[in-house]
Amino acid sequence: MKTIKNIHTKITFFLGLILVILSGCDREITDPNNLATFSTTADVFIDSPIGLGSNFYFPYGGSKPTAWSVDEKESYEGTASMRFDVPNGNDPEGNYAGAIFRIDGAGRDLSNYDALTFWAKASQGVTIGELGFGEDFEENKYVATLQNTSLSTAWQKIIIPIPDASKLTQERGVFRYSAGTQGTNGAGYTFWIDEMKFEKLGTIAQPRPQILNGVEKSEQTFIGGVITLDGLNQIFNLGNGTEQTVAAAPAYFDFTSSNPSVATVDEKGKITVSGTGNAEITAKLNGIDAKGKYSLESLGAFTPAPIPTQDAANVISVFSDAYTNIAVDHYNGYWGGSTTQGQNDININGNQIINYKSLNYVGIEFHINVPTVNASSMTNFHIDIQVQEDINPGDFIRISLQDIGADDTFGGGDDSAGSITIPNTNLTKGSWVSFDFKLSDFTGLNNKSNLGQIVLVSDATITDVLIDNMYFYEVPTAPTVAAPTPTLPASDVISIFSDAYTDVAGSDFNPNWGQSTVVTQELIAGNNTLKYTGLDYQGLQIGSAQDVTGMTHLHIDYFTTNSTALNAYLISSGPVEKAKALAVPTNSGWVSIEIPLADFSPVNLADIIQMKFDGNGTIFLDNIYFHK
Repeated sequence: MKTIKNIHTKITFFLGLILVILSGCDREITDPNNLATFSTTADVFIDSPIGLGSNFYFPYGGSKPTAWSVDEKESYEGTASMRFDVPNGNDPEGNYAGAIFRIDGAGRDLSNYDALTFWAKASQGVTIGELGFGEDFEENKYVATLQNTSLSTAWQKIIIPIPDASKLTQERGVFRYSAGTQGTNGAGYTFWIDEMKFEKLGTIAQPRPQILNGVEKSEQTFIGGVITLDGLNQIFNLGNGTEQTVAAAPAYFDFTSSNPSVATVDEKGKITVSGTGNAEITAKLNGIDAKGKYSLESLGAFTPAPIPTQDAANVISVFSDAYTNIAVDHYNGYWGGSTTQGQNDININGNQIINYKSLNYVGIEFHINVPTVNASSMTNFHIDIQVQEDINPGDFIRISLQDIGADDTFGGGDDSAGSITIPNTNLTKGSWVSFDFKLSDFTGLNNKSNLGQIVLVSDATITDVLIDNMYFYEVPTAPTVAAPTPTLPASDVISIFSDAYTDVAGSDFNPNWGQSTVVTQELIAGNNTLKYTGLDYQGLQIGSAQDVTGMTHLHIDYFTTNSTALNAYLISSGPVEKAKALAVPTNSGWVSIEIPLADFSPVNLADIIQMKFDGNGTIFLDNIYFHK
């Protein structure tokens, strides 16, 4: 019993001591500074991986998964090094080498170091695309990267300064690399890394952070615009006179907006425009002002380009959020003209828009590193254009299409090209204008099976334009989907022809009026549809005279790809008839039209006995009904 009493006394004393300590502490127990600290181990690889765990190597998609190994025959010091075998560019297992080294377990506290260092050499003189740390395939919050590091066949020390070590209190991503064969004409090679560790060198000096690569950028945008700052880096002096530039993740920076009511910026460097006016975006890194500034002018609310309605199955899209786009080399080839911008330059509420500034001519190319486009089955080209400046007489935009032929190269003797010019009278400042051109109208474009370029030319007559929805499409000769299903209650409808309602009984849809039109009824996606082939004129005898004075509109759904004239008539006894012209062709699919019955005056709406259509081409009709 004495022993138990003594133990109880000791426990009571110990608990009391804890309470005294806690009561004398100013911080709450939930203060993050009181939580467990992380390992401060500096070494990453010294003859073998240090403290990384058993599952730490994660290759990038498309890279060769077996590119990394431990080489016990080659080292800078000790007995082994890391070996990286960069594959040939045509290796089926992966055409480059790249991966992250992520600690399998808790991260490390690297806040007392100022650089990641290692020794490296290669089997030949090469340039390694990216070397760095901070990527963990989770938040990837504090990535830092050296770009285009030159290696020779001799060992050399590589120093990657840490942009702000105070951020790295529990970092798991201790190394990352990406190496390809762009500089070796596709030939593989090997490089080695040894003695990798985080160090406190004390010679890393003169930090100079930058946004936008240190330049000042001014742009106009709109409410809902989203801009992500790029060109984020920090320049250091390594103590030996060498300047080292490290690409730094946005989380290293503290961003500021001069006018949050116009634009805000988050920790990822994403600017969101929410008001009208001006704002300047600047940044600091570890308390040091970053060189560079983004100045924006928000012009207010933005009207997006019309949403395309073509069936995706009939579209080859070059640039549109409505479809899956083809692979494109670039939307601005910088051919020596003054055009300074042009690839996803504006993001308005998730809608990507190309903005070309200082436009004189610009090339959109898809033939260099990506396949050409086979548009042989396509019939039309669509583009939406909004001019941002005053339009003067003589201004124009010319669109050229270039086919590079079956030899897949320019100047091979089988090239062809054609162009269409949009005059100033067809353009509107500050408003979207949609253009649909027949590919057959691009005079000189003899082939469409190896398209490689779209060229926009203004000769600087118009210099600031927005572009959206560039795509080729095929206009089917018949609808592939049914006309829209009506939703009006049957009590408000007098139906002449529609599967959705009970039609007037006894109607004759092909009375013999001496016409040459061929009339059939066809199922389109399971829906009965009227088809007029070779229309000249065609009558429709209603089963009984209809009093439609209680109705307000005539509804018609129609589809045609080749008609150039189409009129719809109402006829009352007498006969008295009146026509309503319908817009043709309907290149965007079915068109639903609501015609006010007042437009058919002087037809007697209490005694409608017939309908008639005249014009040309092949016409599909559905859902012909009166309604209120």
